[in-house]
Amino acid sequence: MAQAQNGDGAAYQKLLAAVVPLLRAIIGKRLKDPDKIEDVVQEVLISVHKNRHTYDPSMAFTPWLSTIAQRRTVDALRKMYRLNARETLVDEYPETFLCDETNTSPEDDLVFALGDELKRALDTLPAGQRIAVDLLKLREMSLKEASASSGMSVAALKVAMHRALKSLRAQMATEPEL
Repeated sequence: MAQAQNGDGAAYQKLLAAVVPLLRAIIGKRLKDPDKIEDVVQEVLISVHKNRHTYDPSMAFTPWLSTIAQRRTVDALRKMYRLNARETLVDEYPETFLCDETNTSPEDDLVFALGDELKRALDTLPAGQRIAVDLLKLREMSLKEASASSGMSVAALKVAMHRALKSLRAQMATEPEL
């Protein structure tokens, strides 16, 4: 590592290749999935590269490397626990719109009624608000693109979009009649 710190690229390559089995062993004590182990090994190598200037050549290299490996492993475990806390496993994914054109369900009728009601509600909006909804939500333009396209300022688009959504929520609050 001292040679790598002094700019010896070949020594640095040799060092990284030599530490990978050690890293796999350290990380493998806490993680069992081989893919996750490899991901954490890569994270450790990146951390070593970014922090190689902090290594003190008068100290042992292995404890310095082990500390980085342990910390990246803990980071990976925390991330996994956070993701698992928010995920819900399902046996079967629900299908949507199972009915064909001849066999419609009440849900389909509701979707079509909402679509028609939404079109009517959009037609009642002032022109600036309609333009904001069209460009920002329907065409999914960025504020910058919508501003260039419409000639409205970014601030004006934000205000128009806010007011349009508020108006549409109020108009759509009642259930459509089927």
